[in-house]
Parts: sequence; C-alpha cells; structure tokens
Amino acid sequence: MVITLDMYASAGLGVVALLLGMFFTRKIAFLKRYCIPAPVSGGLLISLITLLLYVLFGIECKFDGTVKDLCMMLFFTSVGFQCDLKELRRGGRPLVVLTALVAVLIVVQNLISLGIAKGLGLDPLVGMAAGSIPMSGGHGTSGGFSPLLEQMGLKGASSITMAAATFGLVAGSLLGGPLGEALIRRHKLAEPSAAGKEQIGVGDITESSVTRKEHGYLVGACMLFAATALGSGLSKLLALTGITFPTYFGSLLAACALRNILGIFPGLSGKLCVGEVMSLGDICLQLFLGMAMASLRLWELASLALPLALILAAQVAFMALYGAFVAFPLLGRNYDSAVMVSGLCGFGLGATPNAMANMSAVCFKYRYAVNPFIVVPIIGAMFLDIINTGVVTLFLNIIH
Repeated sequence: MVITLDMYASAGLGVVALLLGMFFTRKIAFLKRYCIPAPVSGGLLISLITLLLYVLFGIECKFDGTVKDLCMMLFFTSVGFQCDLKELRRGGRPLVVLTALVAVLIVVQNLISLGIAKGLGLDPLVGMAAGSIPMSGGHGTSGGFSPLLEQMGLKGASSITMAAATFGLVAGSLLGGPLGEALIRRHKLAEPSAAGKEQIGVGDITESSVTRKEHGYLVGACMLFAATALGSGLSKLLALTGITFPTYFGSLLAACALRNILGIFPGLSGKLCVGEVMSLGDICLQLFLGMAMASLRLWELASLALPLALILAAQVAFMALYGAFVAFPLLGRNYDSAVMVSGLCGFGLGATPNAMANMSAVCFKYRYAVNPFIVVPIIGAMFLDIINTGVVTLFLNIIH
C-alpha cells in the first residue's frame, strides 16, 4: 500500500518535524549540547514512524518535493549573498591557511570514502554520499546533492547522506573540543581560566536578528528570488558545458556576483539587506531540513549499514590526525591554532555552528581568542559550501 502526500501535506509534515525538533531541543540536553538542528531530531522521529509503517504494515509513504526543493534553492542562494570579498582582509594569513586546509580536507574526505567503497565492491556513488557531501557539507549540502546522486543511479541517496550528516554533527562536536583542549594542554599554550567569563556563545555569534523591519525582509525576499531567477538561466548555460552541476549552483554564483557587484556602489551597498537575506535563508534551511528528514526512506539503509559505518569511522580518524598533525603545525602551533583546530573539526565533520560551539567550549576553559572567531565564521559562511560544491562536482564528473 502506498500513501502519496501532495505538496501541501508534505510541506505541512515538514513543519511538524521542525516544531517537534524545537520542542525536543528545549527538553533534551544532548541535542542542545551537540548543536543538533531542530528539524533533524524532529524529522528523524517522523522518518522512524514511516519506517515502522513500512516494516510492520507494508505501508509506504511518498512525499512531494516541490516546496522542499524551493526552500533548498533559496537557502543556497542566501549562502551566495554571504560571500563578501571585502571581508577577506580581516582574516589575514590564518584565513588563507585555513581555507587551503579546508580545500585539502574536502578532497581527501572524498578520496577516503571512494577508496573504501571500491575496496568493499560498492558503487562509487555510495562513497560520494559518505564523503565531503555530508561531512564538510552537512545536512544542507546533503539535501542539495541527494537528487543529483539519485539521478545518477544511487537509490536511497537522501537517506545515506542525511544519516552520515547526522553522525558527522555529533562526531564533530565530540572530537573538536577535546582535540583542541588536548593540543593546548600538551604544548602548554594556556592555563585554565578560573572563571568562565571568556566564553563566547555560539548563539551570540551566529544567530541572526529577528527584529528586522518589514521593508528589509521584503527587499531581502526580492533579492533572493531575483538571484534565483538569474541562477536558473546561469544553470542552463552551465549545463551546456556537459559538466554535471547541482541544481542550486547557478543561483549560488548569481547571488555571490550580485552581492559583490552591488557592493561596489556606496549608494547600493547599504541597501543590500544581507542580514534579512540570511534570516530568510535560515528559515528556508529549517523548513527544507524538516521536509527532507521527514521523507527519509530509512529501510533503504539496511544493506549499507556496515560499509557506511566503516567509511564514517575512517572519516573521524582522519579528521583527528589531520587536525593534530597537519592543521595545528601549519596554523602556527600556538593557542589560536589549537582553537581553530577545534573549529575545523566542527565544520569538517558537521557544520559552522558546531565549529563555533567547539571553539566556545575551549575558550571557556582557557581564554578568548580573537582571530579564530573572525576566521572560522568567514570560511564557514563564504568558502566552505562553494569549495565543497566545486570539489564534489569534479569528483562526480570524473567517476561518471
């Protein structure tokens, strides 16, 4: 028996997933501690219910993805608007080094997962689904690439990438703080602080203002849709190259170009309403994740449980070694570099909020570090998704 949910019902269930997740986050300390997004926890509950319906009663739920795809497109368009090239001057040498480290990390994550997949005789697309797409990309990039992986022949791509991304969120939080603290202690870079006055809360840094004026949000929404429209045309031009790109890539590039071209003119730069665009993008991300997680077909993961576990364990081991023996020395072997390593683990396995939470935890024990809280958010907002999208696109075109 198949139950088909239309566009409105599918979107509504995604909203239910988001609201449930918000309730869980308030009540369950584990979810708050490891920065698990509300739609992930709520959507996972709904996907578990659909799994039980399938296993016990043979009832399969099918969801309409129209609203989900629109929210995904608007979110990645908002990511493009965050790419302000003028901000590059604030980061200095650590920004350049850490960006290069992130690029290498993304490449190696895909090589690891592809190598293990090949060794186990699996489809290379399974390796891609457990590589940098969920690891460095998180749930947003996982949802963005899943349809493309499905089109290329990987059944259950969404379930694989979302499961890996959820694992990565927890692993990144569990690894980052302890690794940064261990580096500080081993190299005697700082003494523990007597009082926890140095902590910088992740919410204080990443949370967008919710008190914007209606006009600002209207302008922000218009900019999002305008960039999406331009990106649609750009995506069609990119398709003519014969290279496979994710559907959102054109819109991301169009938004990035608009932000920096309009920013050249003093009269326009102050009217970009980037804060409102980011808030709208975050809302779209929450809704998108709620719908994506609720529509997971978890029964498709059964045959890949062991191979996926092996790949993800290898990713965590590599991240620990890479952070301690490559990133830490290249970043300077000082206190700031140890804090940045904890952040690198956060968004190398999870997402930027995890990176900020890891660094906050380390600084709470020792002392506040200025540079990491400038460099890491810039990379997370401006470069991570763009580099990851480019690298993944290259790998997908090589293996197919």
